[in-house]
Amino acid sequence: MSSTVFDSLLFRDMFGTAAMRAVFTDEALVGRYLEAEAALARAEAKLGLIPATAGEKIDAVSRSIEIDFERLRHETEIVGYPILPLVHQLSEAAGDAGGFVHWGATTQDIMDTANVLQIRAALDLVEADITALQDILAKLAQRHRDTPMAGRTHLQQALPVTFGYKVAVWLSSIDRHAARLAGIRERVLFGEFSGAAGTLASIGEGGLDVQAAYCAELGLAQPPITWHVARDGIAEVICYLGLVTGSLAKIATDVMLMMATEFGEVSEPFVHGRGASSTMPQKRNPISCELILAAAKSVRQQVATALDGMIHDFERATGPWHLEWIAIPESFILTASALANARYMLDGLVVHEARMRANLDLTGGLIVAEAVMMAAAPKLGRQHAHDVVYEACRVAIEGAKKLADVLKANPDVVDALGGPEAVEHACDPVNYLGLSAEMTDRVVAGRA
Repeated sequence: MSSTVFDSLLFRDMFGTAAMRAVFTDEALVGRYLEAEAALARAEAKLGLIPATAGEKIDAVSRSIEIDFERLRHETEIVGYPILPLVHQLSEAAGDAGGFVHWGATTQDIMDTANVLQIRAALDLVEADITALQDILAKLAQRHRDTPMAGRTHLQQALPVTFGYKVAVWLSSIDRHAARLAGIRERVLFGEFSGAAGTLASIGEGGLDVQAAYCAELGLAQPPITWHVARDGIAEVICYLGLVTGSLAKIATDVMLMMATEFGEVSEPFVHGRGASSTMPQKRNPISCELILAAAKSVRQQVATALDGMIHDFERATGPWHLEWIAIPESFILTASALANARYMLDGLVVHEARMRANLDLTGGLIVAEAVMMAAAPKLGRQHAHDVVYEACRVAIEGAKKLADVLKANPDVVDALGGPEAVEHACDPVNYLGLSAEMTDRVVAGRA
């Protein structure tokens, strides 16, 4: 019986993806434990620390063993950790070589290494989604480079922008997340093999060589020193997922608001029945946006958990480490959900350009009052131009008139701008888009 959204038959594909869940199943995790144990045996055999035949046997058995998961669960509950119970089964299966399983290692060595192997695989999935999302956003930004719409501050119309500019702002944050990944891999993808207190006393002379060989077997970097209680790398990964989902939530918030009936500027892709209401046939709810927001809010809580989990006591902790067992898989699965929903939603986003233009014209030109002021300022002086346009805006609002019509009744403004046609030009929002298009081009070109 399922008990959470992560394993629910109803909700699991709304709050995760099959690919990411596969990285964090019990079978996959135990497989990573075995992978680490096998790599350790191979490395130690190559360096003569254990017999070559033992290394070969342990390596072979780790690939073929059928784990008794019920026994593993039962013993794990007793011990508190799964490695000793796993070592029991692996040693039994290895026969005479069983005495060399887990040689010189401690439980956390194997569990930390397994978690890093999971993180590496999970980051590959995240990277693939981010790359796809970059392409989707770049195409959307280019397509709507010159599509005018109202820019809004404090939920009020402020100045005109283009939809491409808005999308390019979204893209810029996703581009930074792509760049951050390389640094994270360098700082986080370390193996762990240090022994009980982290000093490799169980191996002694040559211990660092064994550690290096072990990490090389797994394709991981050798750490400069033990990181049993230095958890900044794990915390950074989860904070990174918080940043990614935070950016996706910003995009989802914009799209969700723009989908509101009163805005009507975009729509999520249409699929029959998606976003439907049980009572209101006209509804087309922003389901993808809602799921992205839910995932982002949930990952944010795991960020706090990971930061709390950094506070370890002495050389091995008494509990903070366990927080990572919760935070790592949940954060990645939720992030996968947010990325998948963002890809689906943005790749099929329906842009209602006519509605964007209609909304831009809602204020009858008031949205470009600044443009008129700046155009008149060289002749009238900035402050006087401000006061004149301010009064014209008041008259336009109170009289429900177009700003251009009010301004054309003022000879000083007409003269300052160069005639009635110039007033009309200054009051047309599409003529005051600033460098929206150029900035969009810079972001898109920066990916080439």
